[in-house]
Amino acid sequence: MSSQATVVGSWRAAWLRVEGHWMWYRRYWTSNLYSTGLQPLFFLAAMGLGFGSQVQPGAATGGLSYLHYVAPTLLCSGAVMNAVSESSYPVLSGFKWQKDYVAVTATPITPGQVFGGQLLWTAMRLALAASVYAVMAAVFGGWLNAGVILVVLVGVGTGLACATPVMALAASTYDEGERFASVFRFVVMPMTLFSGTFFPIEQIPAPLRPLAWISPLWHGNELARGATLGTLDALPALGHLAYLAAVFTAGTLLARHWFHKRLVV
Repeated sequence: MSSQATVVGSWRAAWLRVEGHWMWYRRYWTSNLYSTGLQPLFFLAAMGLGFGSQVQPGAATGGLSYLHYVAPTLLCSGAVMNAVSESSYPVLSGFKWQKDYVAVTATPITPGQVFGGQLLWTAMRLALAASVYAVMAAVFGGWLNAGVILVVLVGVGTGLACATPVMALAASTYDEGERFASVFRFVVMPMTLFSGTFFPIEQIPAPLRPLAWISPLWHGNELARGATLGTLDALPALGHLAYLAAVFTAGTLLARHWFHKRLVV
């Protein structure tokens, strides 16, 4: 079989896994609507319209309203939360509880294709949630221009950069997944609060700023805010993209390794 045919077959197998996820999701999508689409929107209403109405445009917000300042970053932070949620317990379940990964790899589908299908499905879930948020935020007047399209892409990319390391963690977890609570408590929540989502990181004490710089969410926030507000130059944008790509690639390699190790007997 030629290498091109092999690649086509691999992608087809991965999309079969996506189809399997869709068959489940179309029956239970309403139960996921709040966490994936409406929760970030409620956050926007509370922070951008409620609390934000008390924040006067100034240097910290680039002279813009607080609603316009936080709308793109709330999309990114929502994408990160959704990505980590989709890549933690559901992935562990595929190995440990439902064991659908084990069942699938009893067929000619390989562990790498199972991982590829999970990654594609996560990207589709993130794109759907980000698009719903973007449309609804437009109703509140959250966008200044068509840069929102780039914001959606940045949100999906930022989410995937966080998803692959968590997939690797889930694939290497053999207990009941207690570590995921620590991930949400000590990684995701601080990352959301101190990565420039609600205020510039310049307001963080200088010794703590490197913690924000290594956060994928900070890089995503900078890209998203720059895309819709027009405040990002080409060179910083390339740096943020390179960092997200590096985290995504490292997570992908680790996840593929653990999927293979866990599913190949």
